[in-house]
Amino acid sequence: MSSLHDAVRRLAREHNAVILAHNYQVPEVQDVADFVGDSLGLAIEARKTDAPVIVMCGVYFMAETAKIVNPERTVLSPDPTAGCSLADSITLRDLRRWKAEFPGAVVVSYVNTTAAIKAESDYCVTSGNAEAVVRSIPAEREILFLPDQFLGAWLKERTGRQNMHIWMGECHVHAGIRPSEIRDRQEALPNADLLIHPECGCASACLWANGRGVMNPRTYVLSTEGMVKHAATSAADTFVVATETGILHRLNKEIPGKSFVAADAGAVCGYMKQITLEKVRNTLRDMAPTVEIEPDIADRARVAIDRMLAVRA
Repeated sequence: MSSLHDAVRRLAREHNAVILAHNYQVPEVQDVADFVGDSLGLAIEARKTDAPVIVMCGVYFMAETAKIVNPERTVLSPDPTAGCSLADSITLRDLRRWKAEFPGAVVVSYVNTTAAIKAESDYCVTSGNAEAVVRSIPAEREILFLPDQFLGAWLKERTGRQNMHIWMGECHVHAGIRPSEIRDRQEALPNADLLIHPECGCASACLWANGRGVMNPRTYVLSTEGMVKHAATSAADTFVVATETGILHRLNKEIPGKSFVAADAGAVCGYMKQITLEKVRNTLRDMAPTVEIEPDIADRARVAIDRMLAVRA
């Protein structure tokens, strides 16, 4: 594997390319990347890089986002068929019909959406800054939040925003993590912090104890980047991690000496795992496949993404 790693790094130097990888990528892809992070981090890095070539190791909407914020640069996707069940849960026709039902509402789209959906949106958000974005919108404005119902429910709980309507989409990986699995882990590891992604269907069930208003101890709802930051500073030495298992590689690599346990070892995104080190090598060797977006869609989507990047958590 080291020779393939070396070949990727050599090709990246030859093409003056930057390699960006999501936290859910396979370990060898994370290890070859120049930057590993969550969707917000990847968007920020893609926007600020001066490299003429960007290799986006993640599902396809992430590659689209990199191209939208870098229309003049070459953006490569090692596997354009790497999709996203959450992004697929709403179509352009769905969104236009929903907007017609609520004229004047502010459309807030999770970054896990296609370029076409972003182009129909007022704001994009990630799990890392969604609350800050929602709070920045005037309280009297209705909000259409899409497509993740669980992140939407979490935001509604956090902000008390009653005029926020939520699309009933979900990530099949996060939706599959059950409260019973997490409770079993917590019982086995009573001194562990629970780090839970807001896309998890069980977030609310795990967060509250003895009814609303009483927080479960040692439970934290965080983006994947938030998980890394929390684990690095927490006094705890063991963490139960409720998200896609790819994050465990980064946690173990960056925070040695602490123990990280998957809440559900089966929480694996097959789409994310479609990107392999060999595919990264091939895309740099061939300078293909490139990501192309219709200029009108890209221009309109860029407005929503720029608003996302302007609001930090």
